[in-house]
Amino acid sequence: MRNGSMEEIVQLIFSMLASVVGVYSLLIIVRIIISWFGGSNSAKPVQILCSITDPYLNWWRRTINFRFGVLDFSPMVGVAALSVIQTVLYSLSRYEIITVGNILAIILVSVWSIVSFLLGFCFIIIVFRLIAYLTSRDMYSPFWRVIDTISQPILYRLNRLFFGNKVENFTKGIYLSLLFLAGIWIGGRFAIPFIAGLLSGLPF
Repeated sequence: MRNGSMEEIVQLIFSMLASVVGVYSLLIIVRIIISWFGGSNSAKPVQILCSITDPYLNWWRRTINFRFGVLDFSPMVGVAALSVIQTVLYSLSRYEIITVGNILAIILVSVWSIVSFLLGFCFIIIVFRLIAYLTSRDMYSPFWRVIDTISQPILYRLNRLFFGNKVENFTKGIYLSLLFLAGIWIGGRFAIPFIAGLLSGLPF
C-alpha cells in the first residue's frame, strides 16, 4: 500500500510539472504573437509577460543559429523543446513503473516528432521553390520572396552535403534535396517506433 501511494505521488508530481510546462508554453506562444505587432510592449501586462518569457527565448537565440534570411525560427525551437519536456513528463505520469528504457523511448519519440515536423516544413518550402522555378514565378512578390528567403539556406546546406564546393544544376540540387528529406522522413517513420519499442519493451 505504501509503495502504491508513493507511485501515485510521483505520478501526480510529473502530471503537475507537465501542466506547468504547458502553461509556460502557452505564455511563450502569446509572447511570440505579441512580438508580431510593433509598439505593444509598453502595456504593464505585456511587460510582465516579457520578463517571464524573454530570458528563455533569448537563451535559444544566443545558443542556436536557426535563422533563414530575415526570419528567426529559434522561438519555434524553444516551443518545440518545451513540447518535448511536457510530453516526457506527461508520459512518465502514466507509467506505473518508470525505467531508464521508458524515459529514453519517450525522449526519442518526442524528439523525432520535432525532427519530423522540420523535415516536412523544409520539404514543403523546397516544393514551393521548385514550383516557382518551373513556372517562372515573380520572385519579387511578397509570398515568393519569403519562400526564396527560407529555401536558399536549406538548399545551400543540402547541396554542400551532396556536392561539396562544386557548382551543380539548380533543379538537380532541388530534386536531390527532396529525395533526401523524404528518405529520412520515411526511414524515421519505421525506425523510430521500432527502436522506441525495443527501449521500453512496449509497443509505440
